[in-house]
Amino acid sequence: MDDWVMVMMLGASLLLGSIALFAFIWAVKDGQFDDETKMMNAVHYDDEKELNDAADLERKKKQALEKNYRPE
Repeated sequence: MDDWVMVMMLGASLLLGSIALFAFIWAVKDGQFDDETKMMNAVHYDDEKELNDAADLERKKKQALEKNYRPE
């Protein structure tokens, strides 16, 4: 292979890698990966019956809020 092809491939890979690294660091600083509730929900609801109960509870809360909502 010619030298210019290797230089172009190296340059392109360094550019793309630095863009990916910048995006990852920005996401970490911005809090994109801070999801504490997901881990806690995995601990609280670890069987299918408990997950179904939690889904039913959320559905009932949503229905109650819709029922109490009265636009004027």
